[in-house]
Amino acid sequence: MKKNICLGVSGGIAAYKACEVLSRLKKLGFNVKVCMTKNATEFVSPLTFETLSKNKVGLGCFEDKKEFEIEHISLAKWASVFVIVPASEDIIAKLANGICDDLLTTSYAASTATKIICPAMNTNMYLSKPNQRNMEKLKSDGAIFVDSEVGMLACGDVGIGKLANVDDIVEQIKSLFVEQMDLLNKKILVTCGATIEDIDTVRFISNYSSGKMGSAIINNAINRGADVCAIVGNVQVDINKDAKIIKVKSTDDMYKAVMDNYLDYDAIIMAAAPADYKPKKKYSNKIKSDNLVIEFEKNVDIAKQVGSNKGNKVLVCFAAETENLLENATEKLKKKNVDFIVANDVTKEGAGFGVDTNIATIIDSNGNVTKLDLMSKEDLAKIILDKVKTYDI
Repeated sequence: MKKNICLGVSGGIAAYKACEVLSRLKKLGFNVKVCMTKNATEFVSPLTFETLSKNKVGLGCFEDKKEFEIEHISLAKWASVFVIVPASEDIIAKLANGICDDLLTTSYAASTATKIICPAMNTNMYLSKPNQRNMEKLKSDGAIFVDSEVGMLACGDVGIGKLANVDDIVEQIKSLFVEQMDLLNKKILVTCGATIEDIDTVRFISNYSSGKMGSAIINNAINRGADVCAIVGNVQVDINKDAKIIKVKSTDDMYKAVMDNYLDYDAIIMAAAPADYKPKKKYSNKIKSDNLVIEFEKNVDIAKQVGSNKGNKVLVCFAAETENLLENATEKLKKKNVDFIVANDVTKEGAGFGVDTNIATIIDSNGNVTKLDLMSKEDLAKIILDKVKTYDI
């Protein structure tokens, strides 16, 4: 399961239970990284968590690293779920009030992952008005609580404050992925970015595609359990390393990579913007001329080639248009034999290249037209994959 869990461990006797949570998650196939507060290391050694997770434990924001990396931002981006076991009253207060004074609190604040908090503390601390206010505040911010149980506490008291059963904590984490892993065992090929066509040794032609849409589709597919092949041209974004990544340069390179691989995949999503034309001749040296005239020839239409021999595979392509959106997109859909096309007018604000949003219209081979409002590319990626799923791949 290609899911990343950040396990935060704060100071408290229940910290040893985090070892069991970690062990269970690893057996279920999750990748887990641990970050600890300084107080947590007084209860459990970082070496214990490193041995169980097979990953380095995060302890501070400015640890020595061979490669420069802002630790809390890196961890926050990596995590799909951020779970804190145990969560002391101190850490709950910091999180609720935006106090960021160590790796755990800064990573939590920087993360957009689903957050799960598992409190454990003395009964009076648990029931105190400040703690109750802080827990309610975190809940209102979207955090999920696996709440404390009544039982014998480390101080000898009996009451609420005992860490929830490990089974309940693990089941809560698993439940998040059961809902999302609807593409488990499905194989999806995604093309992404722009291609480059050389004119001479220093010049080329390309387009403004950043790869953001393709990257969003790749991320969403991986998060839903799919086995993803990413055929990547020139991009301005990072590509999820859980994908099988094939780097290409020209449209011919992309064509070869697609044709070599697409038969192994259930769905092919052509989110790249391959150059339509290439210079008829590539010069081996820098051209020196007062008047430069370049003759171009048409590149291969990759989507059309796949569409001519796709069988029962789902084929999706994109149409970036500047006029006559529906007419041009529908013509492409028929010409390329695709199952549905995602069309957008790149002249509209928020729908062009390089931005984080899109305004799309989805047209399928049955003539259904779905016009979508301005939304993030992440949200559009989900809609595209939801529609792919309806084809029962």
